[in-house]
Parts: sequence; structure tokens; C-alpha cells
Amino acid sequence: MNAVAKSPSSLDIASRTEESVVMLTADGVLDANNSAELRDTITKATLDVPAAVVIDVSTLQVPEDSTWSAFVSARWQLDTRPDVPIVLVSTNRATREAITRSGVARFMPVYPTEKGAVKAVAKLGRRKLQHATAKLPANLTSLRESRQLVREWLTNWSKPGLIPVALVVVNVFIENVLEHTGSDPVMRIECEGQTATIAVSDASGAPAVRLQSPPKGIDVSGLAIVDALSRAWGSTPTSSGKTVWAVIGPENQL
Repeated sequence: MNAVAKSPSSLDIASRTEESVVMLTADGVLDANNSAELRDTITKATLDVPAAVVIDVSTLQVPEDSTWSAFVSARWQLDTRPDVPIVLVSTNRATREAITRSGVARFMPVYPTEKGAVKAVAKLGRRKLQHATAKLPANLTSLRESRQLVREWLTNWSKPGLIPVALVVVNVFIENVLEHTGSDPVMRIECEGQTATIAVSDASGAPAVRLQSPPKGIDVSGLAIVDALSRAWGSTPTSSGKTVWAVIGPENQL
């Protein structure tokens, strides 16, 4: 079954399903005016839990590299199914390099052909992705509760070595939500292979920004600590606010 979503800002998204894989083809120009449409289309494509979502962006024009973040935004929507692999396809090498440079490929690997992507999907479907989510109250008890949950989840997933750094990261994220947004934090932890991703969502659209380092002395702000302790971190807008995430591995130690 084919469907095409058309936007006045020149974004077309065609959809078809082949052997339980949702195939999306994005065409036109992706910009700030229609990035939310793309994000929501990808999110909806995961809701019926297909084997995977494959997105062909070979003919999609993205004038600003930063706009690729719309794909990461889809990955961190609260209702996106984290167990559904999302992969990208582009026949254009420069586009694949831009996707990788933007950090999107960290969560959505990109392939030069649809055939290669579909082949990779079979392997991704066999991956062991463990994940858990908890909505916490907008008060200081969430600091303790979030640390308890992280410890419990990572222990159950046999990843005790990641616990010390994960506790610091989640504490920073929850503390920032409580201090700057007043909203109920939603925590999601995903563990795959040797890495874990800690993500906390809130209802504020203001991005989490690391403050400029002081001219003298050591930067001990919370996000500076996260930056030092993680492989990568980011602040991604969502339809309900934002998600701040960090990826940690065995090399990240206190």
C-alpha cells in the first residue's frame, strides 16, 4: 500500500511496506518548517512494530547540516518504539558523510543502497536491545529514584561496570530538568552490546546547552561533566519538548 504525505514546504514522504519492513522515501527540501512532519512520520512508522523502518534520503535536499537532527528527534520521541531499527539509505556519498558528521548515524546507520540496508536490517533484528522507561515526579525525590532505577536496570542487564558513570549522567540530567523546566522528567535507558544510552525527556523546548568555560579555573558544570564522561551527548527537540541523551561505554570511567 502506497501513501504520500505532501507539505506546502516541499517535502514529500512516500511509504510502502515490504515483508514487514516499512520503506519511506523522503523527497524535496528538508528545513525547519517541515522537520516536525518528517519526525512525526518516522515516529508513526514504528508504532505498529514493523521489523524495521528504512528511509531513503537519496533525493532529499538538506541545505543545513544541522537539519539532519530531525532524524535523531524522531528517534527520541517518547512514543517511538526503541526496539524497531531505523536505518537510512543514500546513494550520495556526500550525503552519507553529512549524516555521519551530524551524529545521526550513531542511532540510525546509513547505507549506500536499499538492498544493503534491508540486508543489514536482518542483522539488526537479531540484536539484543534492552530498554526501560520511567516517568518521574517533578520534585527532588526523582534524583534518588532515578539513580535507584539505573542501578537496578544495569545490574539486571549484567552491565555493572557502566553503573558509576550512568549514575552521574542521570543525576545531571534529572537535576537540570527539575531546576530549569519544572516538568516531570521521563527517563529512558537503552543497553546494546557494551554501551548504554541514558536519555531524559522534559516538556521544555529550550535546548540543554553547556555553559562557556570560565576564563580561569575548571569547568565543573553538570553538562561539562557529562561531556567528559560520555562518548557523545546531545539535546534533541521533540514534539513535547526535548530529550537530552548521552552514550557511555566501558572506556568511560570515573
